[in-house]
Amino acid sequence: QLTMSLNSSTLSNEENAQGPKRNTECLESLELKTPSSFQDNPLQQLQLASQEVLEKAKKSGRSKCPQCNSSRMFYCYTCFVPVETVPTKEIPTVKLPLKIDIIKHPNETDGKSTAVHAKLLAPDDVTIYKYPCIPEYEEKRHEIALIFPGPNSVSVKDIAFHLQKYTKKGARGRDDDCCREPLLKQAKIEPEEEKNPNECISSSRSEGTRLKKIIFIDSTWNQTNKIITDERLQGLLQIELKTRKTCFWRHQKGKPDTYLSTIEAIYYFLVDYHQEILKESYKGQYDNLLFFFSFMYTLIKDAKCCAGKE
Repeated sequence: QLTMSLNSSTLSNEENAQGPKRNTECLESLELKTPSSFQDNPLQQLQLASQEVLEKAKKSGRSKCPQCNSSRMFYCYTCFVPVETVPTKEIPTVKLPLKIDIIKHPNETDGKSTAVHAKLLAPDDVTIYKYPCIPEYEEKRHEIALIFPGPNSVSVKDIAFHLQKYTKKGARGRDDDCCREPLLKQAKIEPEEEKNPNECISSSRSEGTRLKKIIFIDSTWNQTNKIITDERLQGLLQIELKTRKTCFWRHQKGKPDTYLSTIEAIYYFLVDYHQEILKESYKGQYDNLLFFFSFMYTLIKDAKCCAGKE
């Protein structure tokens, strides 16, 4: 039931650079085929923005990052921006009901992390930190939760009950995001609630739940211990996702299929939060968080089929 990235990879990682020629014929033949059937691709149920921009980028190959000039596919995983062949205006933007902090293990390969998807698609609500450079959370424990399995972890539906046990402990009114230099220069500071109607709705409908921020850890299972035992994360309410199965193409061998990649964990948590806490019918509001993930899932699955691996 791990809800973090398990060696999370994207098609933009250096795996593509290892065998571009070998995959060329396979990819070219795929362009002539129809998309995978519904049964083969469970992500086809998603209500996604048009992925035509990604189809075009796939055909043109790797492109330059507009900031660091590195050669990438679709987006730059170090600058967190789309490449030149993927116009930002053609990438969907998702508004989230709360803020998300992603703590990335320093040894987690940038090109293998799906955490960047969240920053690309929900830039105003997602901040990525590179451990050990993370905020101090202690004074805001009454409004923050950590997605991580453990003996004291609770389900999403029980967030309201358990957060009531936390009280403000001498909060000084400062924003913890300013304590330390985040990985992103453009780290966002939470706006005041009265200026954000989405957060007002979240607060009014959560029946006492004061959750404002959720924390995800982006690392492999073997790397998590160093982060989860950090004193700055102690005492936080822990939430566990138990019922979802991963579609991740680099799933770690020997681990349950309920171990999700980072972007899957974020998506499924928000869907549950929307239904269990906001008490609203889910109508695909966060589906575009899987905009890149679903495209790569189909691309990689079809490539494996073409190569006779499935």
